[in-house]
Amino acid sequence: MQGKVVLVTGATAGIGLVTARELARLGATVVGVGRDADKSAAVAGQVRQASGNPRVEYLLADLSSREQVRRLAQDFGSRYDHLDVLVNNAGGVFNKRSESIDGIEMTFALNHLGYLLLTNLLLDLLLEGAPARIVNVSSEAQRNGQIDFADLQGVQRYFGWRAYAQSKLANVLFTYELARRLEGSEVTANALHPGFVATSFGHNNKDLFGRGIRLAQRIAARTPEHGARTSLYLATSPEVEGVGGKYFVDEKPAPSSPVSYDESVARRLWEISAAMTGLEDA
Repeated sequence: MQGKVVLVTGATAGIGLVTARELARLGATVVGVGRDADKSAAVAGQVRQASGNPRVEYLLADLSSREQVRRLAQDFGSRYDHLDVLVNNAGGVFNKRSESIDGIEMTFALNHLGYLLLTNLLLDLLLEGAPARIVNVSSEAQRNGQIDFADLQGVQRYFGWRAYAQSKLANVLFTYELARRLEGSEVTANALHPGFVATSFGHNNKDLFGRGIRLAQRIAARTPEHGARTSLYLATSPEVEGVGGKYFVDEKPAPSSPVSYDESVARRLWEISAAMTGLEDA
């Protein structure tokens, strides 16, 4: 990864932090994304020290905010003239319905629209870095997901896990549609399931739902180091050079849910999402 420039979102804890640290150890220039300035500065120092690599910096953005995603892309573009690997990792689960600053249901805004908007805004830099890679962290929850076009934002009916599963299916649909649009460009896009990992995921929920997640993590979860393996594999391995439009589990291609292969659903979701993020005006 010497000479490569990598951007990792959600890189202040858990899988994202491990991904950033290990890519730095491999010699990449690593740009992490976090929300909190103090925490991001502290983690950047930790990653530099652990990796022995001084080429590590963190940029700030709340990826549920359209304005902040656009500012992040601008900040990155002012520092670097290309991007070799984009790892879309940031995400969350919210048992109670809430809305982003843009008035969009938070799960959909953060987990799906953030991926779509940031990726498209950085696409020119990825094309400059070609061959380049886009790595989208999804989840096996996508198997339980349905894209409810009549109620994408859970206004009529909201359940936290249902919204999460929909957003993770959206990650896979987005990845496959993006891969189709990038054919012939030497920029690849793949999605992955990291496994059930012991991180701070879900700890924002202080109710029974959140306590259940924490208990399950203590009993059955893998470590963040284990959870980051497939992200790192897709970001670095020569085995997947030129491979795109696939879903990976434990560093191997795996079938995703049947609906994820429906190109008409993917195109419709893309069009609606582009309109919601203002990409049509980008």
